[in-house]
Amino acid sequence: MLVDAFTDEACAGNAAGVVPDADGLAADQMQAIANELGASETAFITSSPEADRRVRYFTPTTEVDLCGHATIASHAQLFEDGVIDAGTHTLETNVGVLDIDIEDDGTVWMTQDAPEVRTLDVDYGRVADAIGVPEAALQDIGEDLPVAYATTGLPFLMVPVNFLEHLGQADPDMDAVDELADEYDATGIYAFTFDSLEQESTLHGRMWAPGAGVPEDPVTGTASGACGAYLREVDAFDGELPAEMVFEQGHFVDRPGYVHVRVGETVQVGGEAVTSLDGELGIPATEEDEILEV
Repeated sequence: MLVDAFTDEACAGNAAGVVPDADGLAADQMQAIANELGASETAFITSSPEADRRVRYFTPTTEVDLCGHATIASHAQLFEDGVIDAGTHTLETNVGVLDIDIEDDGTVWMTQDAPEVRTLDVDYGRVADAIGVPEAALQDIGEDLPVAYATTGLPFLMVPVNFLEHLGQADPDMDAVDELADEYDATGIYAFTFDSLEQESTLHGRMWAPGAGVPEDPVTGTASGACGAYLREVDAFDGELPAEMVFEQGHFVDRPGYVHVRVGETVQVGGEAVTSLDGELGIPATEEDEILEV
């Protein structure tokens, strides 16, 4: 099925594939199903000896260690179907066991991995060319908000941009984005500006990860969590962070969504989700099952 995360409307936010009972599927079958569904990530839920359940995430081309929107989507769907109740659940991922909290209204909160943030000495001209914005759009804000590597389970390059006009008109060179992200061992680039569309939003973000098979992700939970940790690290608010922030994303690809972010003892991202497509999909044979005759 396809579940739209970080939205309360179908065909908005970020679509995630969800396979709620994936016990018995091999990795190559999961990869084939993720490619068929075509969502930026598909979550495969299985049983776990260490937690309430286990999840593996696949883009159309590769497995990734963590995915925020697919986690929100899968748990919202399990709650909607009555498989799980409101409360705290544990989830085994490739980065460890994480807590997932579900509120009575179905809002899902995901506690992410311990954050790591380090600022980087970069060539602003190169970064600007990679994401397709004027160099001044990065330099104007770079003294207070430097480019940085940030992760709460999945690493991203944080690139602050001065105005929404520049971020909205960004025309990334995907090869350059891939090369830059790979050089810093990041999954992709998360560019953001405090110049948001909605008054209640803290910032507006865009994320490109062509190396993971995701040219532009509509709404990115893991990058939002990493950005929240980054904002605390660089003291972006000259004091304490807001208790809860709202990161808007996806408007420039016609998939608007909103990620709620809390940064305290842990980093949490939260949101709603809506099932947009439910059905059956044939399971391909595993590579071991295939017999080639020559």
